[in-house]
Amino acid sequence: MKTIGTHLATFAARTSGMRRRVAPFSRFLALLVASILLYGWLFHVIMGWEGQEHTWFTGIYWALTVMSTLGFGDITFHSDLGRAFSTLVLLTGIVLLLVILPFLFISSIYAPWLEERARARVRSMRRVPEGVEDHVLVCANDPLALGLIRRLKLAGIRAFLIEPDAEDAMALADRGIPAVTGNIDSIETYRAMRADKARLVVANASDTVNSNIILTVRALTESVPIVALAESLDSVDVLELSGATHVLTLKQRLGEQLANRVSGGSAHANIIGSLQDLKLAEFPVHNTPFQGSTIRDTGLGTYTGVSIVGVWRRGQLHQVDPDFRLTPQCVPVVLGTAEQLEALDEVLVIYDANPNPVLVIGGGKVGRSASRAIKNRGMSVNVVERNEELEPRIAGIPDRVIIGDAADRHVLEGAGIRDTPCVLLTTHDDAMNVYLTVYCRRLNPDARILTRATHRRNVEAIQRAGADFVLSYADIGVQTTFSIARGRDISVLGEGLSMHSVPVPASLVGATLGEADIVAKTGLSVIAIEAKGNLAASPGAKHVLKSDTELIALGDADQRERFNQVFG
Repeated sequence: MKTIGTHLATFAARTSGMRRRVAPFSRFLALLVASILLYGWLFHVIMGWEGQEHTWFTGIYWALTVMSTLGFGDITFHSDLGRAFSTLVLLTGIVLLLVILPFLFISSIYAPWLEERARARVRSMRRVPEGVEDHVLVCANDPLALGLIRRLKLAGIRAFLIEPDAEDAMALADRGIPAVTGNIDSIETYRAMRADKARLVVANASDTVNSNIILTVRALTESVPIVALAESLDSVDVLELSGATHVLTLKQRLGEQLANRVSGGSAHANIIGSLQDLKLAEFPVHNTPFQGSTIRDTGLGTYTGVSIVGVWRRGQLHQVDPDFRLTPQCVPVVLGTAEQLEALDEVLVIYDANPNPVLVIGGGKVGRSASRAIKNRGMSVNVVERNEELEPRIAGIPDRVIIGDAADRHVLEGAGIRDTPCVLLTTHDDAMNVYLTVYCRRLNPDARILTRATHRRNVEAIQRAGADFVLSYADIGVQTTFSIARGRDISVLGEGLSMHSVPVPASLVGATLGEADIVAKTGLSVIAIEAKGNLAASPGAKHVLKSDTELIALGDADQRERFNQVFG
């Protein structure tokens, strides 16, 4: 680590431009020394006139103490001439030492040194460290980028954020976010970022800029995968033709994921993720014999072979035990093979959860995508939209389009709010979604309310309002892109919720899962153990943890970081 002395030595070794900056400070120091010597000589002259004798060093000492305003008072004049001289020396010292000296030091020495240090730091941030490979490059700073970098870091994958503005890049680095500076449309930038050795490049700017990014990266490498985000469906073909490996239309995907959580028609299990041959799925218990029963009493493990690994309730995934009681608002999350989930569907299919149309509030891109996905599942859907201009775009997708303000009770009742099994809130206004969540919950306490969040900071507010499931634009982008970076099937489990592969730390080797007490200490829920490519689903409390194995756990990023802190 460089010291201040090292930086000053580097600064002093610069060219004549640097010396010109130091010249005023050097001349001032010469003037200061001359003033001290002059006042020391006059001190002896006046002291001799008063009949006092002192050494030459005493004169210098007196001049310094008076000019610096210390004024010990051990040496004083007795005449008015001496006191007037002392006043002159004091005023001169105030101007020279307390005003001019700090100003010249800062402007001539300290500020240029800071500038040089900043330039040196910027130069070091124009490329990734030598030898870096298998990393991820994120091309724009947005909530998706910050969340993705955090998830990759927890998974042991290095990621770098490209920030064109040097000051913003340094601010990001100070926050612990690995940022590099460069123009995102320059091939030299991607050469310095070792893009040809990267695991993945994420083009997350606007559609037009993303096309430029893709073509620039492809000029350097044809093999590195590129994920591009598309705001418009019309941009998908252009981005693919530019060379993108994956094009993600997140608003469309957000609508599809919300639709995948819809409960209506015949009860069945919705698959939300996969892990090798195992599938994660969820199903509603409302209007089924399972509501009011404990997990042990359901007997699902015996009849179907699936394991209940968690339960959604009011937007939160809860850890469960055999005595956990399922209320009508619960949505269990199960783990099992495709055959076991088919057996679960055979159990559920005989129960008609609610045949009434699903209600989608908001006919924008997310709402239309959700409505289309619901119709593809063979379910009825009604859409409420306030903007009449969107009606031609919505027409033909849902069974009914109701033009009106969803905050009007008569509009919602006309759309079927009283009888609907599920409400999807897809407006881009988070405040409106909070309001409508409370309103819809009051009008239909039994409906499952699924809500979109534009900003992740509003997720907790929407959950407190009574939403059963919340998914933000940024989080679906993080989870989808992270799955691609890990080379796994794309899984979107829930807001902030991910499936983590955690190597068993040395501190837990030889302990049982019960002794480790991972859930209580970290919040992570272990759903499987992976050893040499083989999965053991739903390990019991007596399962002994071994080295060279991985825990497959459900949890958020904070819980994953807490695991590292607790167990190392």
